[in-house]
Parts: sequence; C-alpha cells; structure tokens
Amino acid sequence: MGELSRVRRSILPMPGDGWGEIARRELPDVAEADAVSRLQSWNLHVYMRATMRTGGPGNPILPSDVIFVEPPLASA
Repeated sequence: MGELSRVRRSILPMPGDGWGEIARRELPDVAEADAVSRLQSWNLHVYMRATMRTGGPGNPILPSDVIFVEPPLASA
C-alpha cells in the first residue's frame, strides 16, 4: 500500500471570525498584521471573493470556508 500524503493544515472558521481573530488564534507567534497578510495570501479563494463582493477590503468569511493556516506544501 502507498503512504498517505501530508495534508495542508486548514480550519473551518467559527461564526463571526475575521482575519484578525483567525490570525491571533492560529498564528499566535506572528505579529497580527503579518499573520493576517499571510492568511490572506494563502486563502485568495476567500479573500478575493470577499473583496469583489464588497467593493473593498471587506471581511465576510463564511463558517463553511476552508481556511488554510499554513503555506502551500512543497511537492515531494
């Protein structure tokens, strides 16, 4: 049998979570502004949808959104 591959770490946000709340909870050792920037760059599927919908840097993260809390994994 083949080995299981490592899965990129992700969460489902809690209702009402914004980028700041997720950053503080999931990346506590990183300055909040840097953590938010990282999260947004790892989750363009959420960040850009929210920005396009609100016409600005809005923050409607849905509880059903998969939020990656680490960068893309390097290919083996």
